[in-house]
Amino acid sequence: MTHIAVIGAGQAGASLVAKLRKSGFDGDITLIGAEDVLPYQRPPLSKAYLLGEMELERLFLRPQSFYVENNITLRLGTKVDSIDADAKTIHIGDEVISYDQLALTTGSHPRRLPATIGGDLDGVHVVRDLGDVDAMAPSVSEGARTLIVGGGYIGLEAAAVCAKRGVSVTLVEMADRILQRVAAPETSDYFRTLHRSHGVDIREGVGLNHLEGEDGKVTRAVLSDGSMIEVDFVVVGVGIAPASELADATGLEIENGIRTDAHGRTSIASIWAAGDCASFPFKGQRIRLESVPNAIDQAEVVAENMLGAQKTYVATPWFWSDQYDVKLQIAGLNSGYDNVVTRQGAEGAVSFWYYTGDQLVAVDAMNDPRAYMVAKRLIEAGKTADKTIVANPDADLKPLLKA
Repeated sequence: MTHIAVIGAGQAGASLVAKLRKSGFDGDITLIGAEDVLPYQRPPLSKAYLLGEMELERLFLRPQSFYVENNITLRLGTKVDSIDADAKTIHIGDEVISYDQLALTTGSHPRRLPATIGGDLDGVHVVRDLGDVDAMAPSVSEGARTLIVGGGYIGLEAAAVCAKRGVSVTLVEMADRILQRVAAPETSDYFRTLHRSHGVDIREGVGLNHLEGEDGKVTRAVLSDGSMIEVDFVVVGVGIAPASELADATGLEIENGIRTDAHGRTSIASIWAAGDCASFPFKGQRIRLESVPNAIDQAEVVAENMLGAQKTYVATPWFWSDQYDVKLQIAGLNSGYDNVVTRQGAEGAVSFWYYTGDQLVAVDAMNDPRAYMVAKRLIEAGKTADKTIVANPDADLKPLLKA
């Protein structure tokens, strides 16, 4: 009987094994995960779960019974030591597991501060998995003081949660503005104003020099401009890196993650990859998408292709971020944009439409789901939107879909 093994029990891994069964695969399936809990959703970790508004069980993507009923073997709390691609075996300590096909859905790792600047002190946290958030939760209490390093979406979401809990928050971003790598100045301005209205001290063009501590616990941050901040804990949000070490050691081609073709197959025919760890062809370039929708969609296509479907994965990039009472929805990729059109919505809603010349390529919509959905459908269809209509808050957007 055919055996498909999947290493990485996050959103992509869980989606892949479920799709295998839904597609009629009746062979053996083993899902191997490093964490000792059932596969769970990550976005609520740093928001509803950290705020105490969501119980652990509600994080789980599926209950234990799903895996039992679908004859999926779960190997949780298990670290894979190596893969022998020639022998088609997985090595876990002295145990050897044979496979016919293998999928790597190993996700990504948070970038950490080096120990040389105090990154190994107690009270220095990253926000990536359940253990990270459980470790940080006791510190997030009213009256505490925190420094958040990094003004991307991870850092801003952490700032919002901490501010809501009554923590005194200072956020530093070494670039000229927050969100500089991922968003237009208009979006940066919007979120800077939002956070400052909630008392967050945002310092742009300022980095962290080093952390200081007492008895092994962080107590002070020295910034690149020489200023010092007394802190009770630190949150590091300086991005993530693909978890491709195992793939690299196996001999797979690596290019900003595990290199795959349009079907999700790696450089070794019996091994596939999906999710945060995988880079794939997209509109003449090679990209890696760090999002839940990509993890699900790509994993499901890979599952079908492992069964012989030969489907091309066509990514439809979209993302979201929740900060305070603002829901940011993003569609498309804004790389290469050269102009932005602002559309004001009702009751403070706003959207920023990115263009390359006259071609719509992406949108950032704040509390404006209607504008977001129209823009998303246009982008996915390869259409554009008349800028004068977009800029007119009284104009109906729906006719753009029929143009």
